[in-house]
Amino acid sequence: MGYFASQFFDGYRLQSNVVFTVEDGCIASVTPDAEPGQHDVLDGLIMPAMVDVQVNGGGGVQFNEAPVADSLLQMSRAYLTTGTGSIMPTLITDDIAVMSAGADAIAEAHKADPAAIPGVHFEGPHLSAAKKGMHSAAHIRPLSDDEFALFTRKDLGRVLLTVAPETVSPEDITRLVEAGVIVSAGHTNADADTCFKAFDAGATGATHLYNAMSALTSREPGVVGSALYRDDVYCGLIVDHQHVHPVSATLAIRLKGDDKLMLVTDAMAPAASDADHFIYQGIKVLRQGPTLKLADGTLAGSVLTMEEAIQHTRFDLNIALESTLKMATSTPANFLGLSSSIGTLQTGSQANWIAVNDALQVQRVWRNGVCMS
Repeated sequence: MGYFASQFFDGYRLQSNVVFTVEDGCIASVTPDAEPGQHDVLDGLIMPAMVDVQVNGGGGVQFNEAPVADSLLQMSRAYLTTGTGSIMPTLITDDIAVMSAGADAIAEAHKADPAAIPGVHFEGPHLSAAKKGMHSAAHIRPLSDDEFALFTRKDLGRVLLTVAPETVSPEDITRLVEAGVIVSAGHTNADADTCFKAFDAGATGATHLYNAMSALTSREPGVVGSALYRDDVYCGLIVDHQHVHPVSATLAIRLKGDDKLMLVTDAMAPAASDADHFIYQGIKVLRQGPTLKLADGTLAGSVLTMEEAIQHTRFDLNIALESTLKMATSTPANFLGLSSSIGTLQTGSQANWIAVNDALQVQRVWRNGVCMS
């Protein structure tokens, strides 16, 4: 099957008049500066389906509260309508039974469609109580053999683990990385020296930059300064104008560049749905306009979608279109080590793409080469 797109973004570059073909659910060829010929002409800007490495829930379901494969199917379907083709379902701090059940669900969903569910993000439980945010203090705990065995399962696809570097030693970070786990610093009050030791030990990410981490100050760079300083560290950024001030977001993008700054949602159950609340470990979290908050006013994730994230980044922050799209596609895919299959439209990539209009609103979506809308 062949297609023609007058506007085409391959995950890295904007191209014009591209013919691309699909075979067996994958991109078979990409030819720029071509003529439409007999190919199916697609309207709008064609780009890879987006990649979100931090999705706690969506479509009305919260993964921790329903850690089963049907939840992942519901989340995946909901986010596909807003242009996200690959999600890393995120289990926030909980007991080992919930984490294990969630891992079983991930293994099932990953086997069925590894592009849609490329892996799992364990956000906790090895965090700092001082920067726990909405995470349950009762379940924050040191790394044990049980968790290590869970994080290093071989049937989960990519495993991303957010830890507070002051609670997990550099030696344990190295042990996790050597076992294939991607380690990110988050929900942490660590100083710069502790962060640098974690990065030297193999940690390669900073989870939702600025939020739930020690700030950059004149005499202590904290986690924010450390992550921005290191060229080898990827930073996730929630561009909903609630978690991060637009000036701070813009500065981070300028410093990290579009190859190390990735857009994330940190979305909860109400995202991509009409739900007005969700429950986490018996606590009701309310949707208040564009935010989710606990009763004490603590931000509790977001209702952001990646469609909204690229709109905010492009039009509110005035970031170049190519950079904006890259931060939502190939950059998170590269962070996961999966850019040959997701987040790009190149020969061999999974045929997951979307069409957006000039306002970056999703018009149509394709999964495995099949139009879904």
